[in-house]
Amino acid sequence: MNRRARRWASATILVLGLSGCGYNSIQSADEDVKAGWAEVQNQYQRRLDLVPNLVKTVQGAANFERETLQAVIEARAKATSVQMDASVLDNPEAFQRFDQAQSQLGGALSRLLVTVERYPELRATANFRDLQAQLEGTENRIAVARRRFIEGVSRYNKLVRQFPTNLTARFILGAELRPTFEAAEGAEKPPEVQF
Repeated sequence: MNRRARRWASATILVLGLSGCGYNSIQSADEDVKAGWAEVQNQYQRRLDLVPNLVKTVQGAANFERETLQAVIEARAKATSVQMDASVLDNPEAFQRFDQAQSQLGGALSRLLVTVERYPELRATANFRDLQAQLEGTENRIAVARRRFIEGVSRYNKLVRQFPTNLTARFILGAELRPTFEAAEGAEKPPEVQF
């Protein structure tokens, strides 16, 4: 075999070997995770954008419990202070801080909406009803985006852990497992509603 034929054979073997090593599958799964994360961020941002309008509407009810409203304002401030870009995907601690901040905001908003039940004049305003509907729709969108993200991370993590793609992931790409959302502590218990 001449030199040119050996190079061609080596290149062909290399290409065939790489196609079976999972490189492209890992890259594709990584892009799916990033796209899923972008949608999660988009929906969380939508919620963050709704909160100021909700707060202003609720503040119009002069006798509304200020500590409930203050909890929402503080939770939103904390949620906006936590980094929300794709770099948290490679940092489990940052991911957990982000998730905790968003969970606290979600909890504060839930408490606010439950507390509002005691204020029929507030519930009767068109602005509040519209904001409540938008917020409920956003919470549903967040749940869908999180589910899709979790599924994408699951596919990616399987490729990173399974043989033979784990060899490509570890030695060629330096890929690590990606963190994902977990249920908040106590999430299995239904919330207590007291009037």
